[in-house]
Amino acid sequence: MHNIIVYCENEEGKIADVSLELLTKGRSLASQLGCKLDALLIGSKLKGMEEELYAYGVNSAFMADDLRLSPYRTLPHAAIAIGLFREEQPQIALFGATSIGRDLAPRISSALQSGLTADCTSLEIGAHNLLYQIRPAFGGNIIATIVNPDHRPQMATVREGVMKKEALPMPVAGKLTLLDPNKYLRDTDFVVSIIERHIEERTLNIKGAPIIVAGGYGVGSKEKFDLLFDLAKVLGAEVGATRAAVDAGFADPARQIGQTGVTVRPKLYIACGISGQIQHTAGMDQSALVISINTDPKAPINRIADYVIEGDLNEVIPKMIRAYKQNTR
Repeated sequence: MHNIIVYCENEEGKIADVSLELLTKGRSLASQLGCKLDALLIGSKLKGMEEELYAYGVNSAFMADDLRLSPYRTLPHAAIAIGLFREEQPQIALFGATSIGRDLAPRISSALQSGLTADCTSLEIGAHNLLYQIRPAFGGNIIATIVNPDHRPQMATVREGVMKKEALPMPVAGKLTLLDPNKYLRDTDFVVSIIERHIEERTLNIKGAPIIVAGGYGVGSKEKFDLLFDLAKVLGAEVGATRAAVDAGFADPARQIGQTGVTVRPKLYIACGISGQIQHTAGMDQSALVISINTDPKAPINRIADYVIEGDLNEVIPKMIRAYKQNTR
């Protein structure tokens, strides 16, 4: 058991951000373990994409390029990954916790009888060079550290945005290995045919927003969340929410920030009526600047905030909007 392999999702010539984040983390893990970092690309028209992988420290890029392999289908992708993993015997295999990763990784894990930890928020090398797979459990009320001492590869899916993607200043001199898909595929892997695809553009991009106005349960109601949208509109920001606010119906689930939602790193994070429990702060504590608006001076969020405005958000936010408009005329 030796290398680390990252399954790299791709669509129309672009590698998914979560895969680049995993390569960045995999590079660090490989350095600690003294092993190599490999990547697996499956799809069609992949030529040239290996260069981007080398920029993220990939030593070996395994590429299965075939028109039949795009768009993604479970059985052919799983067959190739399972076959490669049996040959290469990686000690760690990482996948994004996306719709594809959540579909593919369990099938591979089952075939290899290796075990799988889903929706990790952190990965570390611990005692005996085991992979510590860290994730929230029991509805985010505790943080669980899971290890797999007996089976390989140690497999995990990781949420998008919880890790940074950082290319190297200079790409490594990686090796490209072209896989023959026919070596792994059978006719029965193509029993599912894709007749039509309908792709909707994402209208909400909290992860990439430079400014976020977020609300918690303390906002009070869905109607009062309109104040946050008013401020966000003025600032050119996105609106986020805590899990408590989402559970209460104040905001859409797509806006949830935290361990059970999206991880963000904006330049400015304005926390409105947020107490600051660990389940939420773990998803935003790397924001460049945090402003807390809260009636409770002892709220935990205030300990990580750069500025604290003690007061009722129903009074504070309209004043902020007026002040901003006056100073940007």
